[in-house]
Amino acid sequence: MKKVVSLTAFADSETAQYRLRVITYSQRFGMMDYYTKTGNARLTCRHFGIAPDTFYRWKQRYQPHNLKSLEDEPKTRRPQRLRTPTTPIAVVERILSLRQQYPRWGKEKLAVLLAREGVSVSVSTVGRTLARLRQRGVLKEPLPSYISGKKRFIKRSWAVRRPQDLRATSPGDLVQIDTLDIRPLPGVVRKQFTARDTVSKWDVISVSGSATSGRAKAFLEELRERAPFPIKAIQIDGGSEFKGEF
Repeated sequence: MKKVVSLTAFADSETAQYRLRVITYSQRFGMMDYYTKTGNARLTCRHFGIAPDTFYRWKQRYQPHNLKSLEDEPKTRRPQRLRTPTTPIAVVERILSLRQQYPRWGKEKLAVLLAREGVSVSVSTVGRTLARLRQRGVLKEPLPSYISGKKRFIKRSWAVRRPQDLRATSPGDLVQIDTLDIRPLPGVVRKQFTARDTVSKWDVISVSGSATSGRAKAFLEELRERAPFPIKAIQIDGGSEFKGEF
């Protein structure tokens, strides 16, 4: 009774790998020998079922006494010629210094600062320099800051809808007030009160450590003092900070 052995069992053995290479080499050597006898490249390609470009590539690499010349070279995407950075060291150091001083600024603004200092460098050069500094671990990027609006889904009995017939035509007729969460650093939360007149687009902004009703009342008093016109109506987002002392 014949015993059937799976070829995959020898896939990782040195013997199987060696025999596989020998078979591959013999097939390609046979093709070269066939070409030597016939002298017809296209006939050889049709006989072995390969493309002419492949044949000529193998023929160019083929060395009769070195079958390894027919081995497939490992593929790589690394370019043969790498671009050597030509940016002067002094400019690189200055870009790094400015970015550390202004960690939130991008390549466009940094290029403007360099131009003011008399350093002529393109925006793309600044961008590539920053990328190389990040790859080398020299430039440490700050954590992103987040600004998020409050999401409230609880029914608010103190929030009254704006009348549909209310139309603002003059400054002060309607001022919209909103509250946002600002996170400048991890674990740090600040409350931003923003008031905007719907007609003149005039704004008042104030930042506090909390959004209590007392702080909201103080912001309204500040708004009335700073506004260049009398405020007749305000529209709020319905947060609880506008409930307690109102």
